[in-house]
Amino acid sequence: MVVGYDRPLETFFAQAIAIDATGEEDCVIWQGTYPGELPTPRSAIALIEHYCNVPEDLARQLETDRLATLAQADGPNQQAAKRALIIGEAEPPRPKPGG
Repeated sequence: MVVGYDRPLETFFAQAIAIDATGEEDCVIWQGTYPGELPTPRSAIALIEHYCNVPEDLARQLETDRLATLAQADGPNQQAAKRALIIGEAEPPRPKPGG
């Protein structure tokens, strides 16, 4: 299980991997990969709590992690990745001639 906060996407995330009978890994949960998809710690915890014992203070820890990132800003690579992810645009929009 992995749960956390992704500052550039402004979302919490949850991932759970199960091992099948043959020893192969199978991703059973992978959410929080889109901007704002999981807006609260509880929304991420709800996805994993059926697969593991969740520490009582996990929601508080996740919110503390989110708050610790508030003063950070996206760098050029993060901005480009967000544009590509959100609107499918790899480069920043260029000004139109005459405008």
